[in-house]
Amino acid sequence: MLGIAPGQRHRIFDCHSFWGTKRGYFFQTPEALESQRRIWGRVPAYHTEDEMADVFRRHNARVILDLAFTMWMNIDDIRAAHDYAFDVQRRHRDVIFGHWLTFDPRIGKEGLREFERALGADAGFVGISVIGQQSPGCPPSDPVWFPFYEASIEANVPVLIYTGLTGYGQGFPGGNGVFLDDGHPRHIDSVAARFPQLKILAGRPAWPWQDEMLAVLLHKSNVVGYELHGWSPNAFTPALRREIGGRLQDRVMFGGNYPMFEYEFILERWSALGYSKDVLDKVFFRNAERIIPGAAMR
Repeated sequence: MLGIAPGQRHRIFDCHSFWGTKRGYFFQTPEALESQRRIWGRVPAYHTEDEMADVFRRHNARVILDLAFTMWMNIDDIRAAHDYAFDVQRRHRDVIFGHWLTFDPRIGKEGLREFERALGADAGFVGISVIGQQSPGCPPSDPVWFPFYEASIEANVPVLIYTGLTGYGQGFPGGNGVFLDDGHPRHIDSVAARFPQLKILAGRPAWPWQDEMLAVLLHKSNVVGYELHGWSPNAFTPALRREIGGRLQDRVMFGGNYPMFEYEFILERWSALGYSKDVLDKVFFRNAERIIPGAAMR
């Protein structure tokens, strides 16, 4: 059986979306918002916290939200942002499964203490999101990240490590200081080899190094999943499309990238790729519910 029947309501576990509220929106400055408009053709249409949760409910989605907007904050502001996000999660546990926390790794022990506090906050799933390209000079394989990996092993939660081209800084002089090579899959390979007990999710299509990312996935079993937020599926490389329905069908996971993408758009694009219902079910929810602690439906 191919695809999903028209009009059928999909069951979704969204491994990666962003906040849709004005306070939690990833892009905050006028320059960054203009970059969003230019790259994705989108301007923000902010939701209230309740409206955001209703978007997820309408689409039968449980979601892990990335708190990427905390990357450049001091620890006091990070704690306040977490308290805001956790309070909303507790009010909408049915759809907000948890959060990826984002730190500049040079924050050190303060960040680790905040990670520990978040783990005990009764606010759903909590994991670390490693966005090395937005910490200039600190790719994911840099030892400055190692304490965060060790803490994740101790907590038995996966880390999300971004790979591939980033839209952040794209089109600006010097790319706003972003080193694209910090998103090369070699860094995930290095982390996976050094920390075999660490469970890693690779995040984003890894263009222009997609074949290298596929090799890492095939070689390192502790890179347990590959969530594909940020790109329309019709832009996936032929090799990635082939592996989604083949050797990696039990590890590819859905990332909606709300609010940059609307669920109707991204689901329609996935369904148009011609995969069987069984493969799409794995991508949309089964793989995540098997791989992410506590995600299995009760």
